[in-house]
Amino acid sequence: MQLRKTMRQAAKMRLALTGASGAGKTYSSLLIAYGMTNDWSKIAVIDSENCSADLYAHLGAYNVLTLDSFSPETYIEAINICEEAGAEVIIIDSISHCWDYLLDFHSSMQGNSFTNWSKVTPRQNAFIQRILSSNAHIICTMRSKQDYVLSEKNGKMVPEKVGLKSVQRDNVDYEFTAVLDIAMNHRATASKDRTGLFTGRAEFQITPQVGKAILAWCNNVQPQTHSSYDTARITA
Repeated sequence: MQLRKTMRQAAKMRLALTGASGAGKTYSSLLIAYGMTNDWSKIAVIDSENCSADLYAHLGAYNVLTLDSFSPETYIEAINICEEAGAEVIIIDSISHCWDYLLDFHSSMQGNSFTNWSKVTPRQNAFIQRILSSNAHIICTMRSKQDYVLSEKNGKMVPEKVGLKSVQRDNVDYEFTAVLDIAMNHRATASKDRTGLFTGRAEFQITPQVGKAILAWCNNVQPQTHSSYDTARITA
């Protein structure tokens, strides 16, 4: 071991987008990825959402890998394939299916429920570690459990769908550099942000400019002033 001075190095983004069904997680992920690459061919989508990634094919010729199994090992293999193909940004849409798979696997096991987690947790950990060790930027989407609240609109109380806790292992957000929560109005807020790009900012619309700002941070491009990445520029 050797004590050294801290040094800022270029980083690979680990970004999570959370939201209820219909919030726009897939579309937002693609916009961010394009802002980071400026080249649709450098983007790969690992699709567990019944080919939902193909709904946005009009945006550009990005790559799609459709999963036929939601096991952690299948996700890991898919990441390997995307890396070997030269993808600069890999979108995993979504990682919630992997957790659902593991919960089903655990519930089907015989014996003690608590000790059976010793056969489940290592598989989840291997999947998360593969995300963290990737040589590409990774964007993961997570479904949020849904509920309805009553909101007043035009003098009437109407039900509105909202997203609650993400469908994944507890505290998985600790593994990501930033977590953006997308509301049903398709606008985002940050619930975690190590970049400083979004902390304390009002909700904003996700555009390719968000991806450009993220890439600049990853590449250690220091803005002249903090305001260089203000909300107005991010949402332009």
